[in-house]
Amino acid sequence: MAKNNPWHQAKEQLAKTATYIDMDPLIHAYLTEPERIIQVHLPLRKDNGEVVTFKGYRVQHNSYKGPYKGGLRFHPEVTIDEVKALSFWMTMKNALIGVPFGGGKGGITIDPKTLSEPELERLTRLFTRRLAHAIGPDKDIPAPDVNTNAKIMSWIVDEYEKYLKSQKSNLKNTKDYAQAVVTGKPLSHGGSEGRTEATGLGGSYVLIDIIRRLRLSPKDLTVAVQGFGNVGYYVAYYLQKHGFKVVAISDSKGGIYVPSGIKNVEQILACKKSNGHLQDCYCIGSTCGKHYKEKVQGKDITPEKLLTLPVDIVIPAALNTVITEKNAADIKAKIILEMANGPTTPEADKILEQKHVTVIPDILANAGGVAVSYFEWYQNIHHETWSKKEVFEKLKTKILKATDAVWKTQKEYHASMRDAAYITALKKFEEKN
Repeated sequence: MAKNNPWHQAKEQLAKTATYIDMDPLIHAYLTEPERIIQVHLPLRKDNGEVVTFKGYRVQHNSYKGPYKGGLRFHPEVTIDEVKALSFWMTMKNALIGVPFGGGKGGITIDPKTLSEPELERLTRLFTRRLAHAIGPDKDIPAPDVNTNAKIMSWIVDEYEKYLKSQKSNLKNTKDYAQAVVTGKPLSHGGSEGRTEATGLGGSYVLIDIIRRLRLSPKDLTVAVQGFGNVGYYVAYYLQKHGFKVVAISDSKGGIYVPSGIKNVEQILACKKSNGHLQDCYCIGSTCGKHYKEKVQGKDITPEKLLTLPVDIVIPAALNTVITEKNAADIKAKIILEMANGPTTPEADKILEQKHVTVIPDILANAGGVAVSYFEWYQNIHHETWSKKEVFEKLKTKILKATDAVWKTQKEYHASMRDAAYITALKKFEEKN
């Protein structure tokens, strides 16, 4: 079995968790392999006339609890095994958080930064046409993920609506139905208030609740965040608002470490948008620059180095398999909040458990995104519009209910939080829909 293969890791976790409970062998068998794998061929004529071809995937893991649900990622390292693992994790996450969806995931093996916007739109629309027969509000509902966003979702909606019309659909309102085919849309296209913040905010709710249960105080805790996209930014923002001291942030190009504390995460984001990267985003007052590094006693760091800084909490919020047997022993944090999907390998988990590190697993930590995706889908289907306050209140209720269930399961089974989260999710499959 290849090390650090995410699909092998996912199956290993399923097998391990099933040993804790007397699980129906038939349900176990349903979860062991995806129900359907779609692989598509995507030829694209670029703006200069050159023709290039990409591979696209959609894995529909399990529909026992409802339509497949999960994001689409555009990344050069997208592989079928990664997408299979991500679809399995979505099945577990949806069951854990208590939304009526199964798990799905998809992507294109590409670096979207190498395409112009018109090229990216043409590729997205082609991908949508290839998947159109297999997706829909009552079949499979994609969403944004790595390198995809609300604009890309709006292209999918538009192309899916064209597909429905071409099929001479009997739907009374094709436009409304098509709108619910994806979540994470712009507000103007049926998106939900609070969807942008949802994953990071949900992660902050989980961590704050766990900190309370551990009888720790936010103001005494330092935090390092690996990944400063939408998820990493919002989890850092909300934790800082709650009194945690954010001392390090990195993106794919590098990062900054300020042991005394980064004063304003919003300011760092503005600096990154201006510079295109985080390096040199050392700030004093309302200005930022490399010349402030010495004044704030800052240090440039790599994303890899960030994970082993002398902090209380490490938050991997980028890609999977970043905490491995090679660096787990060097991690000094006592709490890891997994905002990325699958950031910790099973070998690393064993090392961290021996070090008594509390790992808050991804299927709980980052479930806020799919919770609010469900809210968006529900609003579309029922022609409702909720305020951001309503969305956040409903999100908090769902997140804290799941966190409480995992905490209690951990105590009952004397298990790690990861095992407890999977036990809790698997038990949901014993319940009727």
